[in-house]
Amino acid sequence: MPLHKYPAKIWEALKLKQGIYTRLPKHYLKSLEHKELTPVHWRPLGVQYRANPNTGLKERVQDVPIPIFYPPESHDGLWGGEGWISGFRYANNDKMSNRLRKIWKPQLFKRELYSEILDHKFTISVTARTLDLIDAAYGFDFYVLKTPKEDLNSKLGADLMRAMLLRLARRDTELYPDDPAKREQVYNKYKHFEIPEEEAEWLGLSLEEAVEKQRQLEHKEPEPVFQACVDELVEELHIKKLSEPHLIEKK
Repeated sequence: MPLHKYPAKIWEALKLKQGIYTRLPKHYLKSLEHKELTPVHWRPLGVQYRANPNTGLKERVQDVPIPIFYPPESHDGLWGGEGWISGFRYANNDKMSNRLRKIWKPQLFKRELYSEILDHKFTISVTARTLDLIDAAYGFDFYVLKTPKEDLNSKLGADLMRAMLLRLARRDTELYPDDPAKREQVYNKYKHFEIPEEEAEWLGLSLEEAVEKQRQLEHKEPEPVFQACVDELVEELHIKKLSEPHLIEKK
């Protein structure tokens, strides 16, 4: 399927329909489907029409989301859906003066967050909104597991979710090895988030990581030439032995 025959904007979608991409698990390919992020920096109206507050006449309106840029460092932390917003400001707060380009950035904090499932403390860059969401979810683990991957919008968040779900699926004894009662309590506390291990190990992988994982699964070590010769010789001897006259059934 030569991609140059098609518009460049659909190349990424067509790429998934050929080669090794078609052999990726269906649940992983489904997770690549585009989903809208929960609005953070703007509030959608949710209606197509509303009354004009001055005239009382019905007028059409539309939701216009604010363009948000997520820098690479946002994937190393948990920003709660916040990003950079590009716009303009007036010099000296004077509307008669020139406009100057400005970028609004969220305020970041370094916080130590503890995961019960992984029994580990992580020092992560977060925003005030992230801390509020963690409190609303009643804990760090609940926040990571409850929040859709699109709203986490973070490679670190996706990796944490995969690690947590893998531990829940395997229920290994590495968690609190000296306290089986506490280990069972933690597993029961989060058991409604459990998914099959074969799905959990793909969750949150980038397309490049998923392709490399599939390539390793399909990779087979080449068979040594001498081994093939030995097998062929053994087979020949076996056939020769079966064809000996004293072994052939007499009619």
